Amino acid sequence: MDRFSGHSRMLSRVCLLALAGAATSVMGALPVSAADEVNQERLLNVDKEPGNWLHHHQNYSAHRFSTLKEVNRENVKNLKVAWTMHLGGIEGGGIWSHGGLEGTPIAENGFLYVTDGWGSVYKIDAHGGRGVLVWKMDPKTDRDWAGAVACCGVDNRGVALWGDLVISHTLDGRLIATNKETGQVAWQRTVADPDKGEVITGAPLIVKNMAITGVAGAEYGIRGWIAATDLATQKEVWRTHTIPGKGEPGSDTWKDSNNAAAAGGGSTWVTGTYDPATDTIIWGIGNPGPDWDNAYRPGDNLYTDSSLALDATTGKIKWHYQHTPNDPYDYDSVAENVLVDIPGPSGPRKLALEADRNGFAYAIDRNTGKFVWGLPFVKKVTWTKGLDAETGKPIEYDPNKPVQTYVASVTPSRDNMETDICPGNMGGKNWPPTAYNPDLKLWYIPVIESCNRIKVEVATPDKLKPREFWTGGGPSQPFKITGSVTAIDVTTGKIAGKMETPFPNLGGILATPDLVFSGQPSGEVMALDAKSLQKLWEFNTGGGVNAPPMTFTVDGKQYVAILVGLGGAWDKWFIDSTPELKKIQPGSMLYVFAL
Repeated sequence: MDRFSGHSRMLSRVCLLALAGAATSVMGALPVSAADEVNQERLLNVDKEPGNWLHHHQNYSAHRFSTLKEVNRENVKNLKVAWTMHLGGIEGGGIWSHGGLEGTPIAENGFLYVTDGWGSVYKIDAHGGRGVLVWKMDPKTDRDWAGAVACCGVDNRGVALWGDLVISHTLDGRLIATNKETGQVAWQRTVADPDKGEVITGAPLIVKNMAITGVAGAEYGIRGWIAATDLATQKEVWRTHTIPGKGEPGSDTWKDSNNAAAAGGGSTWVTGTYDPATDTIIWGIGNPGPDWDNAYRPGDNLYTDSSLALDATTGKIKWHYQHTPNDPYDYDSVAENVLVDIPGPSGPRKLALEADRNGFAYAIDRNTGKFVWGLPFVKKVTWTKGLDAETGKPIEYDPNKPVQTYVASVTPSRDNMETDICPGNMGGKNWPPTAYNPDLKLWYIPVIESCNRIKVEVATPDKLKPREFWTGGGPSQPFKITGSVTAIDVTTGKIAGKMETPFPNLGGILATPDLVFSGQPSGEVMALDAKSLQKLWEFNTGGGVNAPPMTFTVDGKQYVAILVGLGGAWDKWFIDSTPELKKIQPGSMLYVFAL
C-alpha cells in the first residue's frame, strides 16, 4: 500500500478537491434568505418548526419524535411511495466491497440534505411532490486509506446545518462546511487521522457556534476523544480524550503494566445530545481495547462503556456513568442518550436514557450521573444475573477485582478461551437510534435478539501496530439472530410492549403521536400503533434498510423519508446469522412516502 504520510495524503486530497470543484450543480438554487439561516435560537426551538427536521436526532434531546399527524393510525394504511431518488456512494474501498446508507436526512423549508456512505452530500428540492437534485458535493474521500481502517463499514450518518452552511464529516477524518446555496466547499479541516486508525462516521452535533465531532476506531487501538470546532474561526476549541492520561482523574482505573490506556479505545462514533439548561453535552463512549482480552487491561478502564457528561463550553468532564466495567464482551455504550423529564415525588425527574449493547436499558439522573433504574430489554442475557438495584452495576461486579469475570462460565477470558455470550458482541442494540414519545412516555428501542461465540487471543504489546486490528480475539456466528421493536414506559422502568421481527433492527426508530416507524434489513418499512405495537402498514423497498426514518412537510403536506441500502458491519461480519439476507443486493436509494 502507498506509504505517504497522513500530512501528504491530506494535502493531496485538498488539492484534488479544489481541482474537482467539489460540487456538481444540477439546477439553479434560490439564494439563502436570513430566515433560512440556522442559528442557535432555531436549534433550541425546533418544536416551533414541526415541518422541518433540523437536528440529526430531531431535537437536542434525541427524541426522534415528530408532532406531525396528517399521517396517523387511521390512514397510514394508505401511505404510498411519493418519489424516490438514486444516490451514489456504493463503491467499495479498503476492506469493504461496497458502501451503505445509515444517514438521517435533514429537512429545512422543503429541501432535504442527505449523505451517502462516502460522505457525499446531496441537496434535494422536495417541492411539488417530487425530488429534484439541486447539487451534490463529493468530498473525494480517500477510499482505500480510510476504508482499510473503517472497522464497521463505509458509512456516514448525516449532516448538520449552521448559518448558510451544511456541516458534514468524511470517513478520512475531515470536517467540511459546504455553502448551502451553491454546493461549493467553503472550508474544511482535518479532525481525525486514519494513519492512527481514526475515522469519522457520525453526524456532527451543533452546539452554539461549535461542531462537535466523535471518532471511530476502538478496534484499531486508538485513544478516543470528542472534539469541538468553532465554525466561525474554523479552529479547535477543545478536545476531550475519553481515555484519561497519566495522572488525570480515572487514570488509576487502568492498572496494567502495558500502558494499555494509550491504545485503550473508547471511541465516540454515535452523535450525542445536549442539555441547554445546564450547558451539558452527554455522549456515549465505546468499548476498551483489546476487546476480548480484558486481562491485558486490568481495572475498570474509564471512561469506556460509559455515558459521559461534558461542559459544552470547555469540554471538561462533569460526570460519568459506566455500565460494564473492564468489559470483556465488546459491549460498548456508544448509543445516544435520550433526555427526558418525567414526574417525580418532588418535581420533574431529569433523566438520560441509554439502551446499551449489554442488553440493559438505563435511566441516569442527567444532572448528577446517579443510577435511577435499569432493566433488560432483550429476551436472553447470560453474561450477568442482573443489575444491583442501588448502583446499576452488574450483580457480579467486584470493585476489588482488577479483572472482572461476571458469570465466569460464559465470559471470554484467558481461562475460558472460547465461549458463547448473549447478547452477542453486536449488542442488544447497536448504533441505530431509539425514539421517545413524550405524550405517551414510551421509549422505543430497535432491538437485536442475539447470541454469538467469542474466541479469545492473548494480547501482547508487540501485537499492537498502527492500522491493524487490536481485538484480543474475535466472534463467530453459529446462532440465528432476530429482533424486535421494544417499548419501555419510562415512568415505571418496565417493558410496555414488544413487536417481534424476523431480522435484527439495523436502522432505528421514528415516533409520531400515534405511530412508530421502523425498517428491516430484508427491505420492509413499517408503521406500528404507538401503544399496542400492532403493525398497521408495510412496504417492501427491495433493498436492505440500514437507516432510520424521519418525517417532514412540504407545502403543508407530510412525508416520511428513509434511506435504503444495506451496508455497515452486518453483511460482512454477521451475515451467517441471517443467511436470508445474503440475497439482498447493495443499493443506494432515498424513498419518500406520502398519503
